[in-house]
Amino acid sequence: MSEELIYEAFNEKRYAPSLREFSNTLFDAELEREIKNVPDKLAFKIGEVADIAGLKSYVLRFWETEFEQLHPQKSEKNQRIYTQRDVEMVLMIKKLLYRDRFSIEGARVALKQLKRDSKQVRAVGGSFDQIDDIKQNVEDLCLHIISLKQLFS
Repeated sequence: MSEELIYEAFNEKRYAPSLREFSNTLFDAELEREIKNVPDKLAFKIGEVADIAGLKSYVLRFWETEFEQLHPQKSEKNQRIYTQRDVEMVLMIKKLLYRDRFSIEGARVALKQLKRDSKQVRAVGGSFDQIDDIKQNVEDLCLHIISLKQLFS
């Protein structure tokens, strides 16, 4: 329990996920199924998102104040316009709060860790792409050297 962050709220202890548990339990089959069932649209109104997530609109408005990762755009008529990414974030927050039973603060910590992890994965992915490019360049140089060798021998 030493790796877990503990938060005091109304005289009860709430736990944020430990780093080991977090990476293993963040995604599950049910969340992936929910994300796949989201219609392929560019924009959603708050009522549509509420129906997709099985929540009330006021819950979504409250989550916007609690989670910096959830920030839908506003239209000219001041209506919330959710993107596909926003809907996926709503489903992730719902999973963390309702199924995984995290406190709001614990869910914030989990989402920040997810952001850090995804940045690291992108950085490593970019490194692998660079290594593949270098490998291809070395192979091309070897082929050129072999062809030059044949020309001069």
